[in-house]
Amino acid sequence: MFAPKDPDEYLLESERRVIRVRRHWACLVWDLFEAFGLLAGLVMVSYLLPGGSTLPMNVLWYAGLIVLLRFTYQILSWYVERIVVTDKRFLITTGVFDINVAMMPITKVTDLTFRRTLLGRMLGYGTLIVESAGQIQALNRIEYVPNPDRVEEAISGLVFGDKKAQQDRFSMLKARRAAVGRRKAKL
Repeated sequence: MFAPKDPDEYLLESERRVIRVRRHWACLVWDLFEAFGLLAGLVMVSYLLPGGSTLPMNVLWYAGLIVLLRFTYQILSWYVERIVVTDKRFLITTGVFDINVAMMPITKVTDLTFRRTLLGRMLGYGTLIVESAGQIQALNRIEYVPNPDRVEEAISGLVFGDKKAQQDRFSMLKARRAAVGRRKAKL
């Protein structure tokens, strides 16, 4: 009931999933430093307070609890977010309580740019910049994409590859799925 839907539930029967990833864990590093810094500051302030002051001490510890809950929510939000690329569209699902599904058809993509910083090369992530014809889409900049070489190769093959070969490959997959479905129906 409260869990977000699996991103595959948003796909059509005729779509073939090519990539399904979540953002790289490095997107949480700043949030971790922020939470750790705030908690360390709260602990230092609690040591500076006089021993008999319970109300300020309680306020500090409740503030610490709020910091921990906020960081937990950020981790949960990262965990449920998915980037899905099919043979027909880009799809990003986000949100823990309010689910947001952003989509963009592959046919609208006019240019792809992958950017990798030095830290991104060391940790294994990059930024995907998707440009489309005429307007800025919801998915124009996707940061912290893991395995960027593999992702870039797969997306470039979809966007700029041979359309006839993709259609043939997709029809073979569809035929294989139908054959497996018939075998299961006979059993």
